[in-house]
Amino acid sequence: MRSAGRTSGILAVLALAASALSLTPAVATADDGWTTVFEDTFDGPAGTGLDQANWLYDTGTGYPGGAGNWGTGEIESATTSTENVYHDGAGHLVIKPLRDAGGQWTSGRIETQRTDFGAPAGGQMEMSATLMQPNPDHGLGYWPAFWAMGADARPVGATNWPSIGELDIMEDVNALSQHSTTFHCGQWAGECHDPDGISSGLQGCGGCQTGYHTYSVVVDRRTAGAEELRFYLDGTQTYSVPQNAVSAGTWAAAVDHGFFAIFDVAIGGSYPNKVCGCTSPSADITPGFGMSIDTFTVRVSP
Repeated sequence: MRSAGRTSGILAVLALAASALSLTPAVATADDGWTTVFEDTFDGPAGTGLDQANWLYDTGTGYPGGAGNWGTGEIESATTSTENVYHDGAGHLVIKPLRDAGGQWTSGRIETQRTDFGAPAGGQMEMSATLMQPNPDHGLGYWPAFWAMGADARPVGATNWPSIGELDIMEDVNALSQHSTTFHCGQWAGECHDPDGISSGLQGCGGCQTGYHTYSVVVDRRTAGAEELRFYLDGTQTYSVPQNAVSAGTWAAAVDHGFFAIFDVAIGGSYPNKVCGCTSPSADITPGFGMSIDTFTVRVSP
């Protein structure tokens, strides 16, 4: 499921807050021994849907056997329609929420076919996307996201969430032109504070609705016992979570394995509601504004 609390969360411990203040350059460069293991530049013809050799559509309001409304209370239904998910012919994939005459919402939610995007023991993995957030006139209830879940979620409809791990690399809500990053792990109401998770909280993201920006996570397993998650916006570190923030077993179950990536634009749900202190979407919400994805890349470094 799209985690029950893919929300902004709280800063779990002071050590995490301190690490969030550290601004360092992204570690991955073309000359640093990184290998690209997957990349999509979304060059399909205008109006076409997903390349299903590499991507799959989620449909409806939840995984088979999983929680309803994707576990978050969001109200849209995911479809395979090229009205909701399509190439624009200019090197972008667009995910667009729409509302019909009866007030029902549809949108898109897509996942990578591959579930093996992980850092090797002693190495690193970087997952990144360059995208433009939706820019609606009235956006109370919009919830665009780029995130990843542990591979073991797929066979069981994410009923093992959050123990299998979730990395929220980019989330904005209510068209605030902000973004948050969050790590979900462990058990509900456990050491990872789920459903909220261990989170940066919403941070400023100027220009993120009017231009393309790159959002990344690095899973760093180079040092046993001192692994780390680092999150970046345009190459600048915005947040990090060290392994010692949680128990060793919880960390290993949530981090030390493969992931699959997810992109979606939800409408309503727990995170927009929490931020606005209301029930979204608002009556004046403007449908039809999509998230535009320019590139998606996964790299590893041994």
